[in-house]
Amino acid sequence: MTRLIITLLLVLLIDIYVFQAVRTVAGSFAPGARKAAYIIYWAISLFTLGTLLLALLTRGSAPNPTRMQVANVLFILFVSKLVIVLFLFLDDLVRLTQWISNTVRGPEQPKFDVSRHRFMSQLALVMGALPFTALIWGMVKGAYDYQVKKVTLKFPNLPPAFEGYLLLQITDMHSGSFHSGEPLEKAVAIINKQAVDAVVFTGDLVNNVASEVEPYIPTLAKIKARDGVFSILGNHDYGDYVAWGSREEKIHNLNTLKNHHRQAGWDLLLNEHRVLERDGQQIALLGVENWGHRMNFPKYGIMSKAYAGTEKYPFKVLLSHDPSHWDGEVNTQYQDIDLMLSGHTHGMQFGVNIPGWKWSPVQYVYKQWSGLYQKGRQHLYVNVGLGFLGYHGRVGFLPEITVFEFKRG
Repeated sequence: MTRLIITLLLVLLIDIYVFQAVRTVAGSFAPGARKAAYIIYWAISLFTLGTLLLALLTRGSAPNPTRMQVANVLFILFVSKLVIVLFLFLDDLVRLTQWISNTVRGPEQPKFDVSRHRFMSQLALVMGALPFTALIWGMVKGAYDYQVKKVTLKFPNLPPAFEGYLLLQITDMHSGSFHSGEPLEKAVAIINKQAVDAVVFTGDLVNNVASEVEPYIPTLAKIKARDGVFSILGNHDYGDYVAWGSREEKIHNLNTLKNHHRQAGWDLLLNEHRVLERDGQQIALLGVENWGHRMNFPKYGIMSKAYAGTEKYPFKVLLSHDPSHWDGEVNTQYQDIDLMLSGHTHGMQFGVNIPGWKWSPVQYVYKQWSGLYQKGRQHLYVNVGLGFLGYHGRVGFLPEITVFEFKRG
């Protein structure tokens, strides 16, 4: 109860602080318009407080689409208000400096006006509107704006028969976050349109429990490729973020999820490898369970087990969900892995992504977090994911379908 009261008081204090900017800007409005602005602001604030109170009191209830959408709107409002608070705080620092200066000035010297600066209040509201607009757009448009990225990679040791080989990667579906099957139907149609040789899925099929993907298995089973669809597990697939009644329940959930991969016609690689063949020549496709080198993510993967028996193949592709595995183990102990494909980061579903420059807060946690990286002869590609988690949208880093074309060179 104490935590609940503290949370509500904190939100209320932020609302009161932000209202200072609203009051300053609305001060020049006509009385009716000013009153309307105040009423609208506090109506939204009271709705936020009421909804937050209800969410905290019913914590643990099963999520539903309406509940999740409301939670996302509240999150967006909170982020926007934090931006406003930052600018108001800067204004208050200036006002504090001016007040101190006034106290030390002589009686005949001019004094600073220490009332809140109208320009800073206007700037605070404008800057707060930017993330609000962007994050709302990310929910309405960005969440399902699937992007096909085509990447050509050259390898001197690629067998000649695999010249022009097309491999498609998807990752981080987080099927529990979808409200309907229509977006996935759209994604599958785009995937099949690429007419690739193989499709790989690099983990996080669900948010927490196996049942989340069950409505979408028939849709996922429609994904087709000449050499098949191959998959691995991600950190969310193990059910580690659920308070299970027993260890047996958790194990049953994981086994059920593994079976769902098979029901979709996917070849799930559990610390093992497969051999792809074309015109008598072969390459190896390795898949490990989740292996994280950052943020205390678990190390279920056994690279030595997946690698055993692949030494004789001239070209190797590794599927590993967490990109920190690359620096943590792969490029130091397995230097004949030509290409590692990962996901996990989502590009944090928010950032700036323009030709020649990209930025996201996740880059302060992960060294490799989006796109192509190279160290010596080895390559790593981090796909920012097909779905979303937490925030039901994407800004900057849109849902990604990556098509790799292998070339000799």
